[in-house]
Amino acid sequence: MTASKSTEPNSSTVSNDLKAEQALGLIGMGLMQKMSGEGSSKWKWLLEDDGGKTDLNALRQRLELIALAIETGAPLSTSEITQLLGAKPGSEKATRGGLTARRISRNVWKLSKVDKDSSYWRN
Repeated sequence: MTASKSTEPNSSTVSNDLKAEQALGLIGMGLMQKMSGEGSSKWKWLLEDDGGKTDLNALRQRLELIALAIETGAPLSTSEITQLLGAKPGSEKATRGGLTARRISRNVWKLSKVDKDSSYWRN
């Protein structure tokens, strides 16, 4: 009796039938790994997560500064508004997280709360 070879596919081999999306994903992952391995990447999201730890002191300072800016109505620069809102405003009026930044003049902004009766809060 002769032994016949099994035609069962080996589970350790990779299938050559990849969809276009899967191939693109693999290429993208390889590129990101290569860039992060060279140390040229400044993308923090490529690094491992810190386990959900948050800098609560920085958060508290940011919230206090937002409250102070709203309370005093002090003029703020574009970079200050960017820091407080967490995003650079792209137009004359930027709304984010219940806050509105309005441009008064070039590089001068005023921060205020969103009016609860406005259409921003309606579904």
